[in-house]
Amino acid sequence: MIQIEGVSKVYGKDFLAVDNLNLEIRDGEIFGFLGPNGAGKTTTLKMMTGITTITKGNIYLNHKSITSEDIEAKKQFGFVPDNPDVLLRLTGLEYLNFIASIYGVEKSLKDERIKTLADRFELTEALTDRIQNYSHGMRQKILVIGVLLHDPAIWILDEPLTGLDPKSSFTLKEMMREHARNGKTVFFSTHVLEVAEKICDRVGIINKGKLIFVGSVAELKAQQQENSSLESLFLELTGNE
Repeated sequence: MIQIEGVSKVYGKDFLAVDNLNLEIRDGEIFGFLGPNGAGKTTTLKMMTGITTITKGNIYLNHKSITSEDIEAKKQFGFVPDNPDVLLRLTGLEYLNFIASIYGVEKSLKDERIKTLADRFELTEALTDRIQNYSHGMRQKILVIGVLLHDPAIWILDEPLTGLDPKSSFTLKEMMREHARNGKTVFFSTHVLEVAEKICDRVGIINKGKLIFVGSVAELKAQQQENSSLESLFLELTGNE
């Protein structure tokens, strides 16, 4: 469960990037976070993960405060950032071993999960190559595998499908569904409206730092013109039509 309570983020003297955000994502739910560029999506995810400080309010991850119980809160989630260019001089296997050591994953379990996940994402043969030699999609996949190694209860994913080939994209979406079916939480941002429509239990739309809609896609369509596409509804809500 993720609880975002009255959260605001101010950059500099007066730029309000996120404005009094209140949101609860339930156990067993896939939640899609949508909004145009600069709306506050990535800032919100960075506050959720402790990368960016919160100006006002608090965020709880499985009832652990990211501000006052940061270590315990960070144990609750795995995070895939929007930029996969990290630790490029390591091989894929070195990176995964490093991540597993941080989270104290037992060796036998670590080895089993690396094998299973690398096979599932068709990355096994590239594990001994340096990440700097990976394509963008391969870098995205190695980050996803690293996130899943310690089997976190909460997945926080920033544009996770960007750069993935169709098969890997399908695999990740299936894993998101499996994670939610096991009573855990998936929170991800996306620009791909069709993905949100197909796999999300609920979506939230943020624009200019303010949350302007929370609910299912069916509820969103019911509020607007019955025959409108999701894309036209999104553009109408965010003022970009």
